[in-house]
Parts: sequence; C-alpha cells; structure tokens
Amino acid sequence: MLTVTTILQDPYAMARGTELEGYCLDLLDALSKMLHFNYKVTQVKDGRYGAVSADGNWTGMVGEIVRQEADLAVAPLTITSAREEVVSFTTPFLSTGIGILFRRDAASQDTSFFGFLAPFSKETWAGLLVAYLLTCLCLFLAARLSPCEWKEPTSEENRFTFLNSLWFGAGALTLQGAAPHPKALSGRIIAAIWWVFTISLLAAYIANFTALLRTGDEPLAIQTFEDLVKQRELEFGTVESSSTFQFFKNSRNPTHRMIYEYMDKRRDYVLVKNYHEAVQRVLESNYAFIGESISQDLAAAQHCNLIRAPEVVGARGFGIATAKGSAWANTLSVAVLKLGESGDLDYLRNKWWETTCFRKGPDPWSPLKPQAIGGLFLVLAVGLALGVIVALVELSNKSRHTAEQEKKSCCSALLEEMSHRFRLKEGARENPEKLGSVPA
Repeated sequence: MLTVTTILQDPYAMARGTELEGYCLDLLDALSKMLHFNYKVTQVKDGRYGAVSADGNWTGMVGEIVRQEADLAVAPLTITSAREEVVSFTTPFLSTGIGILFRRDAASQDTSFFGFLAPFSKETWAGLLVAYLLTCLCLFLAARLSPCEWKEPTSEENRFTFLNSLWFGAGALTLQGAAPHPKALSGRIIAAIWWVFTISLLAAYIANFTALLRTGDEPLAIQTFEDLVKQRELEFGTVESSSTFQFFKNSRNPTHRMIYEYMDKRRDYVLVKNYHEAVQRVLESNYAFIGESISQDLAAAQHCNLIRAPEVVGARGFGIATAKGSAWANTLSVAVLKLGESGDLDYLRNKWWETTCFRKGPDPWSPLKPQAIGGLFLVLAVGLALGVIVALVELSNKSRHTAEQEKKSCCSALLEEMSHRFRLKEGARENPEKLGSVPA
C-alpha cells in the first residue's frame, strides 16, 4: 500500500464529493494496474508544491516525501535541480513551459490611428520603400544610358530626371499611371517589371486588409515577457514558493530579472497561493498570471475570455516524485514510457483538456511577412538588373557606331557618351526645338 500525496488543481486532481478525479488520478490508476500496487491518496497539508523555507526545511509535497509522510507525489510537480537533490523524479509524463495568462479585453490594443498600415509588417513596408527607390534609380539610369531616350545628349534635357522617375514609380504603385513613358526597350522592361510587382503587391495588401476587417482580430498588447514588463495596465505574479518563481529568481536574463524584482517587491499582493486563486484573479481584475503553460491552456479552454501569450520560456516537465534513491523511480519511469508509447498519455491529455470554447470563423490574422512575397522582390530585382544591362548594351552599340564614324576608340566614345548623359552642360537644359522657336 503506497501513500500518494497530491494537490487540488484542475484538471490534475479535482474534488467530486468525497472522491478525487482528474488526469493524475487516471494516471495513477493506470500505473497501479500495470505495476500491481495498491495506493491511498491524500491532499498535501499546506497546499503547496514544494520549496525550501526560511529554516531550511522543505514545504509542500516535496517536504512530505522528504519526511517520509508519503511514498509518491503524483501532481503537476515540476522537475527542478533543487528538488532533484532531495527526491527522485520519474520520466516526465507531461511537457510544459512558463507562459502568461490574461483576459482578452484587458490586454487588447486599441485600434491604431495608422491601422491602414497593419496588413504588412514593418519589414515588408521597409522592403517596399527600398524596392521603390531602387526601381526609380534604375529607371533613371536606364533612361540616361539608352540612346533611345535622347535626341541629342549634348543639347537636350532627358525627360526622365530623378524626380520624374520617382513620379512615374509612384503613379504605377497607385495604378494611376504617370507621364513621361519610357521609349527605350530597357526602360520598358523596368516599367513592365515594376507594374507586375505593384499589381501583385496591391492584390496582397487588399486581400490581407479585407481579412483583417473580416476577422475583427485586435492585436494583443502582450506578446512576450518583455511586453509584460513594459506595460502598466496589468499587475502580474505567480504562485508563491513555486518553481516558476524560482526560475525568474535564478535567471540571468535581464527581462526575467525585472519580472522577479517586480514580484519580489510586491509579493504580498501579486503572489497567489494556488492555481485556482490565480485564475479567479485573472478573471476578476487586471492581473496577468505567470505559470505553467499547459495549465494556462486548460484555463483558456474553460474560460473563453482568457488567452495565453504566444511566448513560452523555460521548457520543463512534470514528473512523479519518490523518496531519494527509491527503486520506485526507475520502475515508474519505465511504466510512464510504456504509457506514452501505447498512446495512453495522449488519450488522457485529450480527455482532460477538452475545450468548451469553439470559436467559429476564419483563422487568426497576422501581418504579411516579407518571406510570403519574397518571390516578388526577386522577380523585381532580376527585372531591374536586366533593364540596366539592356541600357548598357544599347549605349555600347551607339558608342561603337560613333567610334567607327569618328575614328576613335570604343572606350573613349563610351566615356564621352556617358559624360554627355550624366553631366549636363550649360545650355543643355533648353530643348533645341524651343530655342528655334524664339525669333532672331
């Protein structure tokens, strides 16, 4: 007959009249049938998991194992190095981490004044700006290099100044079009690629913006632990004397240290005694609970107005605790592995974590990342390179003909042509046709 200590926490152990039921009770029953032992379950006297007190003694379930008041602790008891020094743990029967639980309405951002920028991520908008400037620069260079855009480089101003190139690119980006239009093959290649790019990008923007309006999802103000530290609307804390509290106490991460210092200074009113109190406080006040992510998933499944932040830190597992050096640790570990291989652990997980919240509607919305449209940027880059190369080929052909006519080297003719196109001389800003119309 083994004495088993546990703690009341949904869905691991729950009181139903005089009986207990839950995930841990089902797990214990399956282990007893596999290993052929009898047991009796008791609730931990102080209602704690287990930590070292000020006098150096262990509290909670770990303390009961150390004092041999119980043979096993079957509960959501996190395996830590400090606990491993005084008790022996089995192979984890559940894997978890540390997450943040809060109410949806308490941590939703207000609609931004610049909400029209939401369909694209910041990186995508930055990439679009770079692509726009680069395209206009390539169009400007192609128009300068290509002979087809000039009547006479020495006495005429090219229509595609850099400002005109910017205006042409902006017009294409808004599907309005803008003059002047390129005449050279190189300029037309660049323009055509830019048109394809802008049409595809606008289609993606409209589709993502429509999805945003349809879902009505408001971005969460708290996505990470860093967001939690920066905000001032929600208080946050964890279960006192828990492994989660020790994790932040021992962490060297600056953000984690700030969380620990916040909780330590306000421990009288931000630390809670147990998981039930934590969930109730989250439901009734502006409070965020830091705790085991798998338990928070259950709370979010049972209370549809609760949600867990995406970030999870401190990967860990729940194990069965036995006395230090007990042979039961190895025997139970093998049994837990067999239950996992047979699918029984998955069955218990699905049984006790069944959600009552069925949110119908489209999938959660998120801003469009650059990776999703990376092919568009690649096609644009290839098109710009092709356009500039064609412009150089056109200029080279023109220079070669000029060199043959004027009996000079191709290099000198090419340099002279480029000098005319990129370094306008006095009087070059006036078109000869306009000059001819002025009376003598």
